[in-house]
Amino acid sequence: ASSAAALQCAPRRAPPAARAAPLTMVDDNPIGVGIIGAGRIGLVHLEALSSCPDARPVIISNPTLSKAKAAAETYPGMAWTSDDTEVINHPDVDAVWICSPSQYHAAQIRLAAELGKDIFCEKPIATDLAETIKAVNLCRAKGVKLMTALQRRFDPNFSRVKRSIAEGTIGETIVVKLCSRDPAPPPLKYVQGGGGIFKDMAIHDLDMARFLMASEPVAVLASGSCQVSPEISALEGPEAFDTANVMVRFANGKDAIIDVCRQAPYGYDQRAEVLGTKGMMMTDNMHPSTARILSDKFCGHADMPYDFFMSRYIAAYEAETVAFIDSIESASDAPVTGEDGVIALAMAIAAGLSAKEQRWVKLSEVLPALDGSMEGSPRLRKRDRLSAFLRSLGGARTSEPEPIPA
Repeated sequence: ASSAAALQCAPRRAPPAARAAPLTMVDDNPIGVGIIGAGRIGLVHLEALSSCPDARPVIISNPTLSKAKAAAETYPGMAWTSDDTEVINHPDVDAVWICSPSQYHAAQIRLAAELGKDIFCEKPIATDLAETIKAVNLCRAKGVKLMTALQRRFDPNFSRVKRSIAEGTIGETIVVKLCSRDPAPPPLKYVQGGGGIFKDMAIHDLDMARFLMASEPVAVLASGSCQVSPEISALEGPEAFDTANVMVRFANGKDAIIDVCRQAPYGYDQRAEVLGTKGMMMTDNMHPSTARILSDKFCGHADMPYDFFMSRYIAAYEAETVAFIDSIESASDAPVTGEDGVIALAMAIAAGLSAKEQRWVKLSEVLPALDGSMEGSPRLRKRDRLSAFLRSLGGARTSEPEPIPA
């Protein structure tokens, strides 16, 4: 724990010219934000918040105080501390951005909810399903918003596909295909204890499949293997996988097909394809430029695809920030709710179980039976209630998935 002296504040100096922002209409009373975690993702969110005129970064924490100090000193008047509770308790903080390691999320959510502060939480909300559901229910009981950070929903490419599906441009969806491959495998320390490829990587794709399909998942079939990182092959369960394939059956009888791999030497390979009754829509990878080379030796993009998630998804991080701040100011639902986080985690858990047991796994096997404890408060729309999803598991309009043949 930090001492009172650990809470410090950057001098209110004029920002460097390189950081000068264009003149905009700024809210006279912006939402005060406290950030927990000054690692890579914490800095990404700090940058996004600093560009949002209706938000004001107030304080940031990190167990290594020098990291918090370095982050805060970039933004005049921002405080720093080594104690996460000082962020949550700060009187000028209206909303808390949780960017800490996953095992601390649940406790930080509990404290913020008890104090009535809205919460933006990096995935996962908690490290297991029971704790995740408890966190969602507590936020409901306390009347605070809880947003799950599934930023790909806000990526201009994926959101454009979603809009075309909703508008009927390609007709009724037949199948969704998603490809997600990282530039290089993460270190062993990241993989070990992280829950495996379905939880720490494919969870984004599982959520995107549900987002694009606009139907609820009822069963999952998955497989996994170790192809590029022999150092993880001795780990337990899905942590030993660096390559995986997932098929998701939805209540509308349609399927989504997902392939993920921790290594694509050519850069981030993250694409979507949706086949509809009137046509097909697909996205391409993002490159630093649109320039192409055409010569007698090479024809193609002059630049490789982005090789860092912060470059690839900067627009998505900014858009999700604005969306959540807007929901706080307008008293509307969080754009990606705690319920969305629960369902994405349940899909990931089902995928891990499927890969282990080599069979279709129903979501009803993973999520608890409906006993009334999942009922939402009146401020949440019915479509966002976890209880509605749990009920759907019992009456989904889909054929029974068959076991995998021996």
